[in-house]
Amino acid sequence: MSATRVLVVDDDALVRSALRLMLGGQADLEVVGEAVDGRDGLTRAAELRPDVVLMDIRMPRLDGLEATRALMAGPQPPKVVVLTTFDADQYVVEALAAGADGFLLKDTEPQEIVAAIRKVVAGDPMLSPSVTRRLIDRLRSGDDEAAERAKQAAQAIAALTDRERDVALAIGRGLSNAEIAAELHLSVPTVKAHVSHVFDKLGVTNRVQIAIRVHDAGLD
Repeated sequence: MSATRVLVVDDDALVRSALRLMLGGQADLEVVGEAVDGRDGLTRAAELRPDVVLMDIRMPRLDGLEATRALMAGPQPPKVVVLTTFDADQYVVEALAAGADGFLLKDTEPQEIVAAIRKVVAGDPMLSPSVTRRLIDRLRSGDDEAAERAKQAAQAIAALTDRERDVALAIGRGLSNAEIAAELHLSVPTVKAHVSHVFDKLGVTNRVQIAIRVHDAGLD
């Protein structure tokens, strides 16, 4: 099996160097390139076709949020993992809504960063239930259209089959595909098929957005 190709996009040379050193020691991961800002990241991503992009948020010329949106708009986009200092960065929720597959704190332990990349590649969530809750709470804070969003979320989830609903609720709790399979007594490929159907029916692009729909519908 070929190694997962990783592109590091960050304007801090020390961060880029540390990530390259950290990931370079993993047999299944390969840092194929670096970029100094979002614009450079888009160019490098088009050239290198990475499987995963580690994306900083605050960068000159083009920030990580806009770069993520641009990547998601292209054909066969890579997985995007946002790198951020969570408590200080209000843009992380927007990045996830734009299609990023999760985020990492910049002070995350090295082994957890490696594990998170592997989870994303496998299609599993990389957000713990507590982190998902914090993201949802931030997204919902100050929202004057909560009632309408709750109505729309409830209608969307009502369109799911019973099994798809079970899977959506499990995703809302932060469970991985393997954990859902064990809980619902299904095979992992079957769970992946249900997850794909949930994505299509709810009109979402990542598992955090499913958790948000579940929360909006009052089912968490």
